[in-house]
Amino acid sequence: MKRINSIQHIGVAVQDIDAALKFYRKVFGMNIPFFDSIQPAPLMDVYTKQETITKRASMVMNLQGGCAMEVIRPTSFQPRKADFEIQVGDIHIFQVHFKTCNIEKMHEHCINQGVPELSRVEKNPLNQPIFDLKDLDGNMFRIEESDEKYYNMGHASNGVVGCTIGVTNIEKSMKLYAEILGYDKVLFDETGVFTDYSHLPGGNGKFRRVRLEQSAPTGGGFAKVIGKTFIELVQALDRTPNRIFKGRIWGDSGFVHLGLDVKNMTDLGVALDNSGFGFRCDSSNALSMGKTRVHCTYIDDPDGTLIECIEVYKVPIIEKWGVFLDVEKRDPLKPLPNFMLKALRFSKIKD
Repeated sequence: MKRINSIQHIGVAVQDIDAALKFYRKVFGMNIPFFDSIQPAPLMDVYTKQETITKRASMVMNLQGGCAMEVIRPTSFQPRKADFEIQVGDIHIFQVHFKTCNIEKMHEHCINQGVPELSRVEKNPLNQPIFDLKDLDGNMFRIEESDEKYYNMGHASNGVVGCTIGVTNIEKSMKLYAEILGYDKVLFDETGVFTDYSHLPGGNGKFRRVRLEQSAPTGGGFAKVIGKTFIELVQALDRTPNRIFKGRIWGDSGFVHLGLDVKNMTDLGVALDNSGFGFRCDSSNALSMGKTRVHCTYIDDPDGTLIECIEVYKVPIIEKWGVFLDVEKRDPLKPLPNFMLKALRFSKIKD
């Protein structure tokens, strides 16, 4: 049976990958690596004007809880940034959310790290304390307070909990995100001018915001670490939003895709195709990224935002010791045992 287990990662392309990885380690605690390799990306030809690019990609996670990030830097061309200021509601992923158990501690940590463009602490429509910041490339991030934590690594931040996607029509987008991908639980659906957006570029406008969560439990081997995830859809109502990647390609700077952990790619492909969201590209069999083996496909949402579907076959637990896990035949709802997940701490990158 097909299943969307959860968000697995957010893909972000950067100008300087070593500097970005260090920033994400120090600010967000993303210090558990899964792979770091340089390879051609023929699967992405449909998104790179039919030219095969080469890129370095590094997958990192925070063991305190949350999803991973895939940090990407093309090696065959110089990535370009958007030639305009990205605003709230622009089409594509425009903000990625991290969680923390202590918002004030995390805010102080960001000040001490010299994080650029750090906002004050406010509250979102769920009455959660939040604040916003930008990374070295100007990408927008939001920190939200949450009581979810898996394993204490002594960092102020936990990992990724969700993302915000600009859309042109929320009802149309929910046909994919809620009905097909299983983010079917509405946490809020509000329209108006929002105080928690007022300090962000373009944030003083009128928007409709819908935050979606899965009603089904998080599945997959890393479910205990990932916890609950969400997708927030935002529609600008008083302006025509820009398309963040207009005139640019996959691998140019920004949040390049949303990655979902899935089980039974074949049945998922049939369901997506029947709903008009068929695979744009398909690895057809296992791809290797270092010693990680996965089956990858990509679809587009109604506005062209890239969604990667990943079925994992082999994943490193402690790669430097040669400890790997073959997950292909595992129960998709069965999490990995705690001793195995916590062993990931031995691969922590220290600065």
